Amino acid sequence: MQISSSSFITRFTNLHMVRSTSDHHQWRHNYNLKQLFIPNLSVSNSQHLPLNQSVAAIVFGGGSDSELYPLTKTRSKGAIPIAANYRLIDAVISNCINSGITKIYAITQFNSTSLNSHLSKAYSGFGLGKDRFVEVIAAYQSLEDQGWFQGTADAIRRCLWVFEEFPVTEFLVLPGHHLYKMDYKMLIEDHRRSRADITIVGLSSVTDHDFGFGFMEVDSTNAVTRFTIKGQQDLISVANRTATRSDGTSSCSVPSAGIYVIGREQMVKLLRECLIKSKDLASEIIPGAISEGMKVKAHMFDGYWEDVRSIGAYYRANMESIKSYRFYDRQCPLYTMPRCLPPSSMSVAVITNSIIGDGCILDKCVIRGSVVGMRTRIADEVIVEDSIIVGSDIYEMEEDVRRKGKEKKIEIRIGIGEKSRIRRAIVDKNARIGKNVMVTTWISTYKIQFL
Repeated sequence: MQISSSSFITRFTNLHMVRSTSDHHQWRHNYNLKQLFIPNLSVSNSQHLPLNQSVAAIVFGGGSDSELYPLTKTRSKGAIPIAANYRLIDAVISNCINSGITKIYAITQFNSTSLNSHLSKAYSGFGLGKDRFVEVIAAYQSLEDQGWFQGTADAIRRCLWVFEEFPVTEFLVLPGHHLYKMDYKMLIEDHRRSRADITIVGLSSVTDHDFGFGFMEVDSTNAVTRFTIKGQQDLISVANRTATRSDGTSSCSVPSAGIYVIGREQMVKLLRECLIKSKDLASEIIPGAISEGMKVKAHMFDGYWEDVRSIGAYYRANMESIKSYRFYDRQCPLYTMPRCLPPSSMSVAVITNSIIGDGCILDKCVIRGSVVGMRTRIADEVIVEDSIIVGSDIYEMEEDVRRKGKEKKIEIRIGIGEKSRIRRAIVDKNARIGKNVMVTTWISTYKIQFL
């Protein structure tokens, strides 16, 4: 059993400002954050500056994806809660911080209110200086560009004026809804050692859900000779396929993780000169770069990786967080928004193989193989099995329900009522489940009931 607590979360305190696209002046703070959070991780090539000075990360908050609805009804993919205490984007931001990359831009557009709020509150204390920040760039319109962002490439092109503020040598482009743990320092070192224009992270092992970001043909020197976006059915047939090219060399088809390292000059050239009408990185910019003769390399990653692009993937990622994805790594901590919540209260509760978030009130209940989010209230004789309870934003007591009931006809308070049973279900935030309710699913793997 894993019981998470805010004591495991590194807190960012004594802060004064949050960076924004309209605020680029020198900051002043009265608190000196020790270098514990910003290790000096310089690469082996002495001609390059440390990563915190030479690399800027561009993180995408996620667009509209019908496969994740209704989880994305009021939030973007990056803002979806995961593993009781976190948001999906926390894993990506934490990878950057732990790798020594301290210039982080988060581009948001679709349903961005929750994500913008989370990033601002969680990482505002991270920016103790002009060169260390997590900056939210919300979609905007101007006299020159009166539409919204039309894709990942279009978003980067229209924000280059922000990215060019610092003399970095590479941009690290990251989707914000993936769950994995990676040392980007090794990726950057590989990119520089090979003198590549673009480096794409490939997945060493492919499963039936690794299909979102296309496939690349990789030769024996890890050079990418072709990049394609295929349908789901096509990807399984070409995964890890080995073929012989016309020149006698062999190549294999490798799934892309959607993570790119692109040189600053190459990025500007592709977006402003060569492919000025392109809108998407994966389907247009990467194939275009290969056609232009740029040196595109693959960097293989063999660790745990999950593209949370569907309800099934979300369920799988949460279940994996119970089994093997570790959040308690002192060397690579997972950061999130600090919260002043009390420890979870448990009254004769029986909990096995589960994760319990902060501030929960668990009465005489049984919880097996489940993720229970913050402020969850579970009443007596409730059984929760193999489920995800996202949690709630507030504590709602019986007197609150009686008071609100006179105004809004509310009879059931937030949480799970007595003698209810939840099995293989996702219960979203602030849900109200009354007494003697049964929510169960008896169908195949990862096809779950959503409430």
